[in-house]
Amino acid sequence: MALPEDEAKQTPESGEETFENQILKQEALEPEVLEPEVLEQIEAGNGDGSSGQQGSDDELELLGDEALAVALLEVEKFRDLALRAEAEMQNLQRRTARDVENAHKFGVEKFVQNMLPVVDSLEKAIESTGDNSDAIAQGVRLCHKLMVDTLNKQGVEIIDPVGEPFDPNEHQAMSMVENPDMEPNSVLAVVQKGCKLNGRLVRPAMVMVSKAPADQPPVDPTSETTE
Repeated sequence: MALPEDEAKQTPESGEETFENQILKQEALEPEVLEPEVLEQIEAGNGDGSSGQQGSDDELELLGDEALAVALLEVEKFRDLALRAEAEMQNLQRRTARDVENAHKFGVEKFVQNMLPVVDSLEKAIESTGDNSDAIAQGVRLCHKLMVDTLNKQGVEIIDPVGEPFDPNEHQAMSMVENPDMEPNSVLAVVQKGCKLNGRLVRPAMVMVSKAPADQPPVDPTSETTE
């Protein structure tokens, strides 16, 4: 005969469940009930996630537009710099070409200025010999002619304006002399011949200018030439 204590110690049969197992099964089958505060937090989190995704897309689109605008500004900046550099290069090429041309044309200007007194001296020597035809006089004339021909080959033009109208751009008036036989404001005599190098004035001709007699009104040579 079994005692009550022995019955309590006996394990239940396989078909029977204890009270504790039934409670655990019931808790597992029942849905989990969340508190209202927890539900609000979850819903707020879901809402922030969707709006955050949309906000991220908007921010990316805005950043893309700003980057495009910055890139276009940079392109315009470098385009302007390239155009300026090209224009400066063209100007430099033109200036260089002009300088080279002037160097070819007027590179001997200083030399011509130094040689003009030699030509003047030879002319004075020829004037002093007069019609003398001795060997020395002929030699001086030949030297003068050779000197002038050599200068002409280098683009030098001697200005000897006797009888021509006075030109203040090429002539320098030393004095004015009354002469009824010549037109007023004409070159009466040349004190020193002038010189031009390839069209550029190197030395003006020093001249004496004729003017009308005292009984006629004088004419200003400068104003008449300017007109």
